[in-house]
Amino acid sequence: MNKQLPRKYTCRYITDDLPVDGSLTHSAWSKAEWTDDFEDIEGSSKPIPSFKTRAKLLWSDKYLYIGAFLEEPHVWATITKKNSVIFHDNDFEVFIDPDGDSMNYHEFEMNALNTIWELTLVKPYRDGGPVIDPDNIEGLKTAVRVSGTINDSSDTDEGWSLEIAIPWAGLVKYAGTMKCPPSPGDTWRMNFSRVEWKIEIVNGEYVKKPGKEDNWVWSPQGMIDMHQPEHWGYVRFDRSKR
Repeated sequence: MNKQLPRKYTCRYITDDLPVDGSLTHSAWSKAEWTDDFEDIEGSSKPIPSFKTRAKLLWSDKYLYIGAFLEEPHVWATITKKNSVIFHDNDFEVFIDPDGDSMNYHEFEMNALNTIWELTLVKPYRDGGPVIDPDNIEGLKTAVRVSGTINDSSDTDEGWSLEIAIPWAGLVKYAGTMKCPPSPGDTWRMNFSRVEWKIEIVNGEYVKKPGKEDNWVWSPQGMIDMHQPEHWGYVRFDRSKR
């Protein structure tokens, strides 16, 4: 196992809530630093991902905001039914375990069609779960903006951006010993992942190639398994003026 220290990130506070349109162009996002570029899930000993992925976070009194940009020359997606297994498409994933006890954590996935899947892991799969699927958070907001054209193999795209607004009220049940909303200076365990399938174009259509998908993450896991919460990153909530 290629062991690396978990990543760290400072989440900045905003006083006003954001419009969620997927563009990441609102001025408030300028307060948020980008994460490190995503790496292979197994760590830095593996090849650098083919396409850049990075995320940024903000928080307000009502919401945790997550934004990301996924570089992608061919943006495609097929799944339109909510709470389907989204990683059968290319996707972006969020994992949140506020108190870092590796139990009762939230998993969220979305594709470039803005189709989402939410579930709760009572315990990691290695410990027998169980999984509560689906387990949707009321009031959650998501949006996608494609820089190019989705499901069109005749051109080359830049990629797709996304925004997620998760109400704190929906995260309370995961918080355990942590306050929710957090207090300034609190640190939660989180991770972000991207599933990328290798494709070929056949008669103008995108077709997945046989074999394993790539998994690119913010905080490497050391193995091909996102459900190792002890390897997730640390997100500290800051409320200082900038």
